[in-house]
Amino acid sequence: MSSESKEFRKQGKEMVDYIAGYIDTIEERPPLAQVEPGYLSKLIPNAAPQNPEKWEDIMKDVEKAIMPGVSHWRSPNFHAYYEVGSSCPSILGDMLSDGIGCVGFTWIASPACTELETIVLDWICKAIGLPDEFLTEGSGKGGGVIQGSASEATIFSLLAAKMKTIRQVVEREPDKDQYDVLPKMIAYTSDQAHSSIERAALIGSIRMRILPSDNQHAMRGDTLKKAIEEDKAKGLLPFFICATLGTTGCCSFDNLQELGEICKKENIWMHVDAAYAGTAFLCPEFRYLLKGVNYATSFNFNPHKMMRVNFDCSALWVKDEDDLVQAFYVDLSFHKHKHQGAVRDLRHWQIPFGNRFRSLKLWFVLRMFGIKQLQAHVRKQVQLAHDFEKLVLSDSRFEIVNRVVLGLVCFRLKKSDELNQALVEKINASGKIHMLSSDLKGKTVLRFAICGASTENKHIQYAWNVIRGIADSLLMENGLSALSL
Repeated sequence: MSSESKEFRKQGKEMVDYIAGYIDTIEERPPLAQVEPGYLSKLIPNAAPQNPEKWEDIMKDVEKAIMPGVSHWRSPNFHAYYEVGSSCPSILGDMLSDGIGCVGFTWIASPACTELETIVLDWICKAIGLPDEFLTEGSGKGGGVIQGSASEATIFSLLAAKMKTIRQVVEREPDKDQYDVLPKMIAYTSDQAHSSIERAALIGSIRMRILPSDNQHAMRGDTLKKAIEEDKAKGLLPFFICATLGTTGCCSFDNLQELGEICKKENIWMHVDAAYAGTAFLCPEFRYLLKGVNYATSFNFNPHKMMRVNFDCSALWVKDEDDLVQAFYVDLSFHKHKHQGAVRDLRHWQIPFGNRFRSLKLWFVLRMFGIKQLQAHVRKQVQLAHDFEKLVLSDSRFEIVNRVVLGLVCFRLKKSDELNQALVEKINASGKIHMLSSDLKGKTVLRFAICGASTENKHIQYAWNVIRGIADSLLMENGLSALSL
């Protein structure tokens, strides 16, 4: 046994104990870091050590310097953004991935890395009810790949759609090249879509048109049809749309059926961003929200949200792998191997060249929880959101401003935007719970998300008591009645 492995055995056990203790006591820590910018530079040196330091000293500094600056996403009192996936099986899978340390850019670089990723994404594809065209198995050309985030998946899909469209135009009109086609290309998304969609267009040098959503905050077919007609009349070339299932601002759902029918008619690539909501489709009762997904060219969701998988793990499926491979194919001599063409090389399926063994943590989670426990987790999170919704509705000073479908409740005081913004700021300053505000159709709303896997009804009641107490004080400070009607 080497001295390195001997130390690792001891330190590894201590680290597992530390992490387990952190999980067990996380509720005692403030959910939002209570530090000021630059705090860490006062606690650690401004240059790396020249000689090895003791493990014990490093771990003391973790608690002294690092933990005060951590916002604890796993806390049952953390209600900002969306749920962060985390679980012990996932941590164990990542440990093994780091221990193996392979870089699976080609099949031969680590066959298990490529093949396990292909298999577990087929498992999930079946489990959430996606069409068979997205499967690797069978006679089709579909398949899945793990990306780092939904942002990467959107960028990759947009760029693949861009190159596919350019190839099609150049084949029809050989006198043109991609630089003739590119200025005319236009893509679409909703005013409720994630900001990463617009960033994808910026990176891809693509004109992106933001379409207004309806009164349920959904993108509809008639709006898209009108925009396409207007843009085609201007000589533009519509080629891509990003529809969202479970928007960040209010968890709304675009109408895939209406949008998809138009995309099929117009030969437009429809990418579906289901980053948050995708895990919910493990439960049959939520699959009505998938109606029209058969029209999708690509589909993405984040197991690192509600599926108990640690960041980063974002699943992307396409119906035709050639759309990806042909868009990004670069093959130098040292990439080649004797099985090339008969197997999948993941470097063609992503922007980075290297591929981490992320499928291990996904495999561990699926096997150690099973689909039924993951379904139970989704249902619990959704029920907690409805429990909070009932509490809000019990106080006539507040109103609900979104349709509560999954684990997000959007609400506000029936007062000014300024008062609602002040309310969320005071809530966060209290250090008791953490949540965010958002702009929804010109109104400031408060977002209450069920985030931690350990969140229970008692935490929902606690959060509501904090919110009501701060609202009482704020209203009195502004000379308004603190009493609910």
